[in-house]
Amino acid sequence: MSKLLWKPSQARVAASNMTAFMTRVNQHYTTTLVDYPHLHEWSVNHRPEFWSLLSEFYGLRWHHQPKSILENDQNMPGAEWFKDATLNYAEHLLTRRDHKPAIIFRGEQGQRRVISYLELYQQVAQVAAQLKQLGVTTGDRVAGYLPNCPEAIIAMLATASLGAVWTSCSPDFGWQGALDRFDQIKPKALFTVDGYFYNGKHIDIQDKVFQLIQNLNTLEQTIIISFANPDTKPPSLPNISVWQDWLNSSHSTPDLTFTPVPFNAPLCILYSSGTTGKPKCIIHSVGGTLLQHLKELGLHTDLKDDDVFFYFTTCGWMMWNWQVSALALGLTLVIYDGSPFYPTPAILFDIVETEDVSVFGTSAKYLSALQKQEVIPAQRHTLSALRTLLSTGSPLADDSFDYVYRDIKQDICLSSISGGTDIISCFALGCPILPVYRGELQCIGLGMDVVFMRNGDQAKVSEKGELVCRQNFPSMPIGFWDDPDRQKYHAAYFSQHPGQWSHGDFGEITEHGGVVIHGRADAVLNPGGVRIGTAEIYRQVEAIPEVLECIAVCQDWQGDSRIVLFVKLKPALSLSDDLVNTIKQTIRQNTTPRHVPAKVLQVNDIPRTRSGKIVEVAVRETIHDRPVKNTDALANPEALEYFKQREELLCD
Repeated sequence: MSKLLWKPSQARVAASNMTAFMTRVNQHYTTTLVDYPHLHEWSVNHRPEFWSLLSEFYGLRWHHQPKSILENDQNMPGAEWFKDATLNYAEHLLTRRDHKPAIIFRGEQGQRRVISYLELYQQVAQVAAQLKQLGVTTGDRVAGYLPNCPEAIIAMLATASLGAVWTSCSPDFGWQGALDRFDQIKPKALFTVDGYFYNGKHIDIQDKVFQLIQNLNTLEQTIIISFANPDTKPPSLPNISVWQDWLNSSHSTPDLTFTPVPFNAPLCILYSSGTTGKPKCIIHSVGGTLLQHLKELGLHTDLKDDDVFFYFTTCGWMMWNWQVSALALGLTLVIYDGSPFYPTPAILFDIVETEDVSVFGTSAKYLSALQKQEVIPAQRHTLSALRTLLSTGSPLADDSFDYVYRDIKQDICLSSISGGTDIISCFALGCPILPVYRGELQCIGLGMDVVFMRNGDQAKVSEKGELVCRQNFPSMPIGFWDDPDRQKYHAAYFSQHPGQWSHGDFGEITEHGGVVIHGRADAVLNPGGVRIGTAEIYRQVEAIPEVLECIAVCQDWQGDSRIVLFVKLKPALSLSDDLVNTIKQTIRQNTTPRHVPAKVLQVNDIPRTRSGKIVEVAVRETIHDRPVKNTDALANPEALEYFKQREELLCD
């Protein structure tokens, strides 16, 4: 049984948005719901009522009221939510227009900028007017090749205000990686920068921008933001504008008219990792994204208008879109661009402290790295305002739960969350009225009919299986770009379990109603026909002090397969027989003999995507001497060299 680590106080439960919403349900539908499990059950069994009441609870601004809440309910995909309703995403994020800070930007070089809600509205209006003059209209695409800066949010909101479609990736992508994404969706305008800072270095990207512009032949305008160097001169190319000129284009703030669009109109395009070919362009809707984010940020994360919210992310990760939506709650959003370890490993917690952040989100790998470096934020920070810590990107290891409560803060709701780019949201996440158990995500999200499937049947409690959502939900993608007959879309999510969403995660529901994610289903190890999630091994190995991180894959071997574990050790350490034995014994003692790798090998680095996820599939292909189709999708493709032609893999 998992250890109880934290329990919310009665006062916190009573004051939560989740409790307020449950009270509203009981009043509106004469129900007697008393806790989260009953509320979740009701939300799944009465999905039209749930999503409708949620839209009222958060005051969605309809330009045209919905004719019905849900039609074609049995179609998966194909259901229609909020039929005939129209709204505008940006309007909901720009409701507040006062002097309260909307965005606080913190940069690696010590920069700090504050933009009020009034200033945000005014700058969005200026940029929207320029885009409108350019001819950008409903359905047109606008791209951002941008760091995590205020201009990215402003450009996105200006685009959305016109009913146009936003897409972005971070400038650490090579120009070819950005082109692989943007060229598919044919943007009319591109926002970009002269450069950025990372790990104390100035990264000039003007050559990459030039290459990108030259190869994106649909561009009618490129807008350059002087982000790293205010004296940067834009390239002498046609159709180049300067951001500051756009903001200073008129002496008064233009009228900002919010173009109403259907609930299921496209809002943004996100991209799959692209490690097995060109990235899939996933189209997300205006209404589905907004409503799902309000549920997750408002109810599950318990954010209110007096909160300060900080999520460490880049513009190439869906968490960027997720945190931007928090502006709809009228709070203050803190954003950071730069290395999370420069100038010190505790820089993010320095920001949490100085900005009085109440909810902080980051990646599981970041917390693990702090733990390995023996950084103890509690020794130099009071973190008095911080009440919730969010973690995503990969499963949070059990010992990282211990680290948070031991070395960061004891009275904190640690919410590990899991979803993905595919749904621009979460299937499992936090809950302010539930306890936290070691190694577990707190709950399945409201309105999400999630189960784990095992051999074609629903897995029992604590049985492992593949994550499936049995009923449709508003934030399902509209589809993929350039997929008119929806064959690619259907193959990606609905071919394995027809009529149900197959997400590709491997995990289980616990006796507490929580969730444990054991890894990706496509990376599941299968020695001797026994299915093993990679995270089951990682949780044990990465708790060993000498190991920084690891990656496990199956190697085809003598008509079956065997587990091979690659480890990255602390600097100056070498893999000894004693350490190999320690690793194997730790795995055996805490899992099963089936989990013990046949081989343990040392590597200098482990390949990962640009959002920080390690890529088992790429390593598996490499050790079998098969090509990795799109190394541009990797942040460090050179790391694959450490896995090629390893002589140790040719013998028992």
